[in-house]
Amino acid sequence: MIRIQHILKEFFRNVYRNPGTTFSGFLSMALLFLLFDLFWVAAQTSDRFYSDLISDLQMEVFVAEATADTTLPEIQEVISGIEGITSVDYVSRSDAREELTALVGVDLLVGYDTLNPLPRSYIVSFASDLLTIGGLTATEQKITAIKGISHVYYSRSWLDKAEKTRGVLQNVGMILGAVILLAVLISSANNMRLMTRARATGFHQMRLQGAGGLFLAFPFLFEGLILAGLSAAAGWLTLFYAHGKVEFTQFEIVFPTSDEILIFCALAGLLGVASAYVGIRRFLKL
Repeated sequence: MIRIQHILKEFFRNVYRNPGTTFSGFLSMALLFLLFDLFWVAAQTSDRFYSDLISDLQMEVFVAEATADTTLPEIQEVISGIEGITSVDYVSRSDAREELTALVGVDLLVGYDTLNPLPRSYIVSFASDLLTIGGLTATEQKITAIKGISHVYYSRSWLDKAEKTRGVLQNVGMILGAVILLAVLISSANNMRLMTRARATGFHQMRLQGAGGLFLAFPFLFEGLILAGLSAAAGWLTLFYAHGKVEFTQFEIVFPTSDEILIFCALAGLLGVASAYVGIRRFLKL
């Protein structure tokens, strides 16, 4: 009980005697955490946007001209049995003609009523976990191996560029996130170092009275925990407040879940403890 009282007393004394240092440390960490939160939300929003964008990606499978119409149901059944395929819709020559007419606004096949030159095909849809270059390439090989199939088409180059862009953004986000957390650690450690220097005389007196290094360090560790945790919470509150004031109609902003935010604030508090330890370690010789 005495130790708890000492920790709380020293904590409030530090805040009271060093309000400028405390507030500047809180503000700098809150801004850094807010920047980290922005990258986190942007990453989740872009992932959702990417998933929604490629969810409409389909593959068109063209039937060879020599393939008899009687074998088409069997081919469709074989394609449907491939793992990861959710639906297979047959497009006849007349269906293709209607789609072409709707696309260009005029029937370009007038005079071809008895001999429609458009190909027969299947429109294939996939499960979300298969919508990758690797997954679609493997599926393409399985489909083209089916007898009666001439070739397939899908937006391969677009998907390849989209995947590469997504990978670059994820790598940049991870690097920036690491840099921001490192900046939080350095900023908090410097603030703690300034506070310990301001109270150097009191620490030496307590050491002469037999106080251990851990006993002297605990108020600063507690302060690092509280300030970092509150700074992380302030960053999220600011972000939620801004989101309530601004609306986006083109896409949906995706926030982490409440549990993820609570875990993040807890980890931020532990980061504050680590930064406080780094800041006072040399001074207290722990």
